[in-house]
Amino acid sequence: MDKKELRQRIAAQKRVMTAEEIGRQSADLTEMFLACPLYKAARNLYAYLSYNQEVRTETILRRAQRDGKRIAVPKIIDGQMVFIWLDDLTAVKEGYCRIPEPLANSPVADDPTALVLVPGLAFDRSGHRLGYGGGFYDRFLQQEPHHPTVALGYDFQLIECVPADSHDRPVDIVLTYSDISKKER
Repeated sequence: MDKKELRQRIAAQKRVMTAEEIGRQSADLTEMFLACPLYKAARNLYAYLSYNQEVRTETILRRAQRDGKRIAVPKIIDGQMVFIWLDDLTAVKEGYCRIPEPLANSPVADDPTALVLVPGLAFDRSGHRLGYGGGFYDRFLQQEPHHPTVALGYDFQLIECVPADSHDRPVDIVLTYSDISKKER
């Protein structure tokens, strides 16, 4: 299956999720993420603001702030993704492709080792991910390669093998809802 077909298949599966499923799985994945050693070791967190049926990140962002971590979220400026420090989680608006982003264009985040929470449509256990097709995270991680990275996903987002190109950057850890189920067995 090529990337376009895989994007369509996963997007269709996300669209049929109920708000209750998204909420329950997001809450469980949040707890798993907060227990992750990479999160505990991070001084700061670069994370996406969730939209549509993505794993919800608001609780993660608020908890990170309470834990003394500074938060940065992406904004597309002149076709490039830049992380902007965001102290007020309500200071956002709909931006590029209707994705929430900061109102301000500054201050630009400047922690080259901040933990990056990476969104995606599909993942495999090797850390390869299929994004939405813009290549923003791959370019960012090429330019700043020292960031540890984590992705969160629903079970159907974890597949055997994500088609990867040479410019695609895998994430360090993929946490899925099935990981929680395995621990409870």
